[in-house]
Amino acid sequence: MPTPSAPPTAAQSPPAEQRSILLDPAFLRLWTGATASGLATWALPFVLGLAVFDRTLAATDLGLLLAARTVGFLAAVPVAGVLADRHSRRGVVLWAGLAAGAAAPVLAAGLGRSVLLMAAAAAVAGAGQGACRPAYQALTAEVIDAGRRQQANAAMTLAVRVTTLVGPSLAALLAVFLDTSALLLGIGLLWLVAACVPGRGARPGAAEDTPEPSPGAGRASFLGEFTEGVREARRHPWFLAGLGALTAVIATGYSATGVALPMVSRDEYGTEVVLAGAMTAYTAGALAGALLIARLRPRSPGWAALAGLACYGFAPLSLVFPVHPVVVMAAYAVAGIGIELFNVPWFTAAQREVAPDKLARVSSLDFLLSYGLAPVGLAVIAPAIDAFGATAVLAGCALVCFVAPATAALVPSARTFSAQRRSGRAR
Repeated sequence: MPTPSAPPTAAQSPPAEQRSILLDPAFLRLWTGATASGLATWALPFVLGLAVFDRTLAATDLGLLLAARTVGFLAAVPVAGVLADRHSRRGVVLWAGLAAGAAAPVLAAGLGRSVLLMAAAAAVAGAGQGACRPAYQALTAEVIDAGRRQQANAAMTLAVRVTTLVGPSLAALLAVFLDTSALLLGIGLLWLVAACVPGRGARPGAAEDTPEPSPGAGRASFLGEFTEGVREARRHPWFLAGLGALTAVIATGYSATGVALPMVSRDEYGTEVVLAGAMTAYTAGALAGALLIARLRPRSPGWAALAGLACYGFAPLSLVFPVHPVVVMAAYAVAGIGIELFNVPWFTAAQREVAPDKLARVSSLDFLLSYGLAPVGLAVIAPAIDAFGATAVLAGCALVCFVAPATAALVPSARTFSAQRRSGRAR
């Protein structure tokens, strides 16, 4: 017969895994900064779109500015990954946020005066955004203990979805009282919050995993250190398989959302309600998914996450056939739920399995491929629809979204997103 455990004493404190992250001041600071950076990232294209609406910016100029921001993002991600592993993750967040914040008044100054000045500022803003992403991922692993990281990652993504849902209404309301230049300055203030509010992490495992170079030994080059991150990623077959599936889904499914959904909404349904309803349903589904995965602990977390990623295939599939608009919205809600059932375990597994001193570089590889190839999909899908027809292209996108995660699930370590088989109990 097992011996009954002794009752807890008043002096005993609950284990870290039982304490809510919402009661952790260090996490609240990190969450506030990440939320501010997410809101600033979302707000910039929306505010610049308002400038097009009031004719202070041409539509072609808007395209140039968004392209410049993307170039800045992609250029900064690998550099920031190396810097965040080489130096303080907190320092990278600070300087990236300050750079993006400084770009905001330059954008405001160039509005209606110099598109080239605005393009340069947009590139700097994109670089700040790109530098923050891997640094925040690694900083989360420093601030939050392993038992609460899934809850923390769910709270992070929940904040992003909430801002995406309420942000347009808030920005439209502010636009009634403020001009575009003032809104751009507000974005700069958000970046200052993102830069200054998060605290310093504990950098767990750095002492063992990041030995100081011996006297006289030179530090590896940026390329050499980034290559070390690639080698670390290759040590985890589940990561390579999942990243391949994620990249394929974003390049096809997201492209269908960005290009085909507006076309189908206009041509097949004759109203923008389907477009607005589908995007709202997607965000609402993602909110539900984040709330669900904050508590859900499946026995095979990798397979469950990849199944969630495959759910994005229902989004382009709903556009193939002439169905009721409610069906389209329901499909996008399912896609939203699924994407968060993937995102949160994916980030948590990387923070758990990847060597702590290489986490930022591996995260930068994640963002570089998944986000970097998205513009390629957006550029290709419209000509493909012209050449092969919307039905064939959308069916192909749906097929890729279903097949890519299923193929990734065949990798043995993909079942648990871990190099070793584990029980259903989180370690």
